[in-house]
Amino acid sequence: MKVRSYSTKTWNEHALHPKTADRSTVDWIFLVDLLNFSFWSDADSQDASAPHPDRYSVVYKGKSYTGYWSLCAAVNRALDNGIPITDPKFYGQDATDEQLATIFESDTKEKVPMVQERIRVMREAGNVLCDRFEGSFVNCIARAGGSAQTLLSTIVQNFGSFRDIHTFCGRPVSILKRAQILIADIWACFDGQTFGRFDDIDSITMFADYRQALYYLGVLRYSPELISRLKRRENLPTGCPEEVEIRGNSIWSVELVRRYIAEHNLQTSGPTINAILIDFYIWDFAKEHQDDMLVPTHCTRSCFY
Repeated sequence: MKVRSYSTKTWNEHALHPKTADRSTVDWIFLVDLLNFSFWSDADSQDASAPHPDRYSVVYKGKSYTGYWSLCAAVNRALDNGIPITDPKFYGQDATDEQLATIFESDTKEKVPMVQERIRVMREAGNVLCDRFEGSFVNCIARAGGSAQTLLSTIVQNFGSFRDIHTFCGRPVSILKRAQILIADIWACFDGQTFGRFDDIDSITMFADYRQALYYLGVLRYSPELISRLKRRENLPTGCPEEVEIRGNSIWSVELVRRYIAEHNLQTSGPTINAILIDFYIWDFAKEHQDDMLVPTHCTRSCFY
């Protein structure tokens, strides 16, 4: 992280992320994070940097994208073609299901996973924004008054697909991956200013994803039984104990890393190293070292991540 100088500016360096920062950018981020789930492929027998040739991908400006980037490419492609895909009224009310499905059209044999669920959450969120927030996520931010936690509560209370809460040992466990990454992306895109100003941004946790990188780095340990199940690519149902343990311990382990950095004066120049910036590093690290990972990512089909 010292070498890379991770900061809010890291977010804008990715090629498919918006290079402007205005009201329309907020609605771009909201839509992308609304749909940022379940892009792993049944075609890939194991996690690898070179995707299976049939894996769902989107070609944009001559380059093929998979995973999260396929979503960004699909949204940008639609906007370039004059489709107002980031307008909540369009995806919530005006567009047909066929029009929305076409946005995610694949350039390979595999179709986008969970397309009907994606349409459902777009309808739900678009209608909520139109009915309660004057048709833009900007107004959710305004009502939060500069508090990330207030905005987080607003998101979870109003948008069902962000309600990433599960029962573990009889108690509710709030993971809230997509809701928190939505806040973090806005914070990073706007460099902590205007729409991205949150006085309590350091209260946001990491986004429970890319667990195998934490295992590779020695931050997490898995039982031999769990490793065997992961290597068999056994499906772990959303909310099952093993899945909640992996995600919950990922969050706590990154919090311990954050505390270690602070307590041992390892802070570099620039913004305070919080869980968001550590997550940005882990995400990039996992992509760059994907072929070296010792265990595959667990297989769970869910709208939560």
